Amino acid sequence: MKKILVIEDDRVIRENIIKILKFERFDAMGAENGMQGLSLAMSNLPDVILCDVIMPELNGYGVLMALRANPATATVPFVFLTGKADRAEMRQGMELGADDYLTKPFTKAELVGAIASRLKKQEAFVEQYNNLQIQTNEHIIEQDASEKLIILKKGLYTALRREEFQVYYQPQVSLTTGKIVGAEALVRWKHPEKGLIPPTEFIPVAEETGFIIPLGEWILQTACQHLKSWQNDGFSGLRVAVNLSPRQFHQPELSTRVAEILEKIGLEPNSLELELTESLMIEDTESAIATLTQLKKLGVSISIDDFGTGYSSLSYLTQYPFDTLKIDRSFIRNITDGSRNAAIVKAIIEMAHSLCLEVIAEGVETESEQDFIRRYKCDYMQGYLFSRPLPATDFEQLLKQGQ
Repeated sequence: MKKILVIEDDRVIRENIIKILKFERFDAMGAENGMQGLSLAMSNLPDVILCDVIMPELNGYGVLMALRANPATATVPFVFLTGKADRAEMRQGMELGADDYLTKPFTKAELVGAIASRLKKQEAFVEQYNNLQIQTNEHIIEQDASEKLIILKKGLYTALRREEFQVYYQPQVSLTTGKIVGAEALVRWKHPEKGLIPPTEFIPVAEETGFIIPLGEWILQTACQHLKSWQNDGFSGLRVAVNLSPRQFHQPELSTRVAEILEKIGLEPNSLELELTESLMIEDTESAIATLTQLKKLGVSISIDDFGTGYSSLSYLTQYPFDTLKIDRSFIRNITDGSRNAAIVKAIIEMAHSLCLEVIAEGVETESEQDFIRRYKCDYMQGYLFSRPLPATDFEQLLKQGQ
């Protein structure tokens, strides 16, 4: 019996589709949002997925990108359910790997016909793939994909469902007042058996498999919720910085989803800062500018992270609507030992200020490093000299202590 997964936030539509599919002798299951749908897709590996475009938690584009990035689900037939037959929207979905579109309301015949067509093509693909496997030695690749699937199914997605991830906050301090002005949100994985797993171990897997999309959205929502709570407690000027991965940044309708999260939580957009890496700026300049412009229209701040370690062209600083520049920790280290880092950091601060950008120095660990960046009018610092990344409760205590 073929398994069909229906991801649709409208309960009536979802239940009607499932009822039809069960009558047609399909093993049908439903999910009420994108996050739940991803989880069911990974754990059940359906034969066909029907997915709404606009949904809470994670939209259809995000679901599709995550599935196509994972070897275990990369070829599962995917059919979008949409309330409007917009050509631009359909083209966007097809470019991400969608197989078909069904425009609501659709008939029973259209629904069953679309599924039958997808199953037929999938069977032909599987047969062709199996023949290729017989002719070539692919067992190493299969084993590698299988191991990744195990990590994904039993590790990351399970951890998200079980609330094993935590958001830590590293304070950002004003070099003028010495007060906390904000924090960078950093994810940690508290495994029930292995303890605290550092992001260097699981973020690369999340990036490769596409899990970074639901994880990144969870981090954004959680950080905004914590910040709103702190502001309600009287810390009104506080802001939080959240990193956007390349997959998140290139996700369709990113600005729409950010706006929905801010509205749902009731957080002012100017309290949120989104951090981007330099590499994003050269992958697709036109698209990047369009996305950043949409985000800026919401009122959020944009920062360029780890400045100096990537493309490092001064031209893009004038092209993109940045608000803040973060100097990478590699330039702060040994800054007072007569190295070239001192000249580089001084030049970066002066250049950023000439472009009306605020500057944050990352990785400040000594008093001498702090004194140096303060001398050259750096605006803020972040690093172990003041505080390590802290769990939300500990960061809140730091705020209440007035440090």
